[in-house]
Amino acid sequence: MSDFQFTAGEYPTRPGVYLMKDGSGKIIYVGKAKSLRARLSSYFHARSGHTPKTRAMVARIAQIDILLVGSEKEALLLEASLIKKHRPRYNVVLRDDKQYILFRLNKMSDFPRLIMTRNVVRDGSIYFGPFTSASAAKATWKLLNSVFALRKCSDRAFGNRVRPCLYHHMGQCHAPCVLDVDKDMYKAIVRRVEMVLAGRTGELVGRLKQEMNIASEALEFERAAQLRDQIRAVEKTVERQAVVMQDNKDRDVLGLAETENGLGLGVLYVRQGRLLDEKTFFWPGLTIEEGPEVLDSFISQFYRAGRFIPPVIIVPAAMDSGALAEVLSELRGGKVRIISASSSDQQHLVGLARSVAMQVREQENRITRLLTTALKLQSEPLRIESVDASHLGGQGMRVGQVVYEDGRRAKEETRLYSFPELDGTGDDYAALSAWARRRIESGPPWPDLLLIDGGRGQLAAVGKALEDAGWESPWELASIAKGPSRRAGELEDRIFRPGRMNPMPLKPGSAELLFLQRVRDDTHRFVIGSQRKARKKRMLDSTLLDLPGIGEKTARVLWDRFGSLESMLKASPKDLKSLDGIGRKRAEKLHAQLADIREGRNLG
Repeated sequence: MSDFQFTAGEYPTRPGVYLMKDGSGKIIYVGKAKSLRARLSSYFHARSGHTPKTRAMVARIAQIDILLVGSEKEALLLEASLIKKHRPRYNVVLRDDKQYILFRLNKMSDFPRLIMTRNVVRDGSIYFGPFTSASAAKATWKLLNSVFALRKCSDRAFGNRVRPCLYHHMGQCHAPCVLDVDKDMYKAIVRRVEMVLAGRTGELVGRLKQEMNIASEALEFERAAQLRDQIRAVEKTVERQAVVMQDNKDRDVLGLAETENGLGLGVLYVRQGRLLDEKTFFWPGLTIEEGPEVLDSFISQFYRAGRFIPPVIIVPAAMDSGALAEVLSELRGGKVRIISASSSDQQHLVGLARSVAMQVREQENRITRLLTTALKLQSEPLRIESVDASHLGGQGMRVGQVVYEDGRRAKEETRLYSFPELDGTGDDYAALSAWARRRIESGPPWPDLLLIDGGRGQLAAVGKALEDAGWESPWELASIAKGPSRRAGELEDRIFRPGRMNPMPLKPGSAELLFLQRVRDDTHRFVIGSQRKARKKRMLDSTLLDLPGIGEKTARVLWDRFGSLESMLKASPKDLKSLDGIGRKRAEKLHAQLADIREGRNLG
């Protein structure tokens, strides 16, 4: 029980953000308020009405820091930033906040192309999505591009190409890069793709069928077959998209559902009245009583710059959303309304979102519970950091760090630490010790479990480094070592914990051991991959980059195409001219420069 004494008069009535800390100084909750005094007072008065989570949080408060801002909107933005940075224990933290795939159609170009992207830019383009499944998005993109002959190449390649590409010979591109393509005809194709993306498929299919009949009657059978294929592609694209609203508008719909182990949230992406996709989120240990806070925190973290933001977001119940809607409107560049479900259609959609939330999969959360028992941890390892030291013949000492949150890889938090002062030593223990000190300096969020690739020696090295640094951390430590045969990935890999001579009794092939092996393998692949990239870059620096007129981009194109210096030296001018951004004259000059290397002449 905390000894913290709250005095309301010590806090101003201005808007701001408050940071609640425990006895160790760790931030356990970040909140915002129109009036800091009123909001903080609510935590210490009428405690009988608090949720179990709030009561547990208040009992741990040892200190409250405040940050004053000019408005409620500024408080909201600062709160979201601090939650993302510190990931406090008692906040609703959006861990799966990756950008989803969108389709982008750049109508500002004379010859637009349809591309997949994860970011929205205000450049006059049309965006459609999101797709939570990359494979589904790619299949749709391939289908549309196969029958609607839009260009596929980048703007740079488009401006430098000298002959039609393979897509043109396959009948999937009109090659406006080099051929005289009628702009009106191309615009007609763009309009058809736009109609598909905008959900006006019924109108489009009607037009295509009419054109197909006319072509057939005129004995233009090849043209009629093309139109038939377009009709089939359109119908296949939308066959899984159920019509849920008749107004052809974009909206996201949120629904909450309390499950046995926590609170689920379902999101429906409705585009042009059609249910395009859905997504679920889950927070263990929360109840429906935390619903209002979950919705407020989710919306402020999920919708951010670069993400597609619809004009309407439907929530299950009314919420104080004035400042939130103002922030989203600025991000979108147009008005955004956050409304509670009122009409029968809206309530039906919220019900569908609630059903989706009820079906939330808890496999990822299940694995963290299994690890808690198997490794005898004090608490569930919601954040796992894994590290592996690597070098090449003692040179290029690096430590790779990979992060898993709620059982899923958080790729954006992958880190690579370099230790040039250790070059020539090949000392993994020293590298891991140095990493531990650097990790403390980098600050929170801290891991609940640190997994080290190695045996008892590596585990002890990290533990001693933390101890020598005076770090009284809540980190749990474990290491994973190869079994007796020393083969990577074998079922007999062993897990060590501090204070134990023998490995933990994890069964070969168990879900816990397989998961830890996967985490270790991801870390190993990452750090080895970084070593190879660094070695390739050093080769670039010592060979290609020494040639006049060759920059890093051209060098990278050459390496990506040929893979080795030997293959480059054998390349003909024709081979070099086929590369993006390299025309005939530049290819001939480049071929001559490579010949100088091959013949060993002085390049001066």
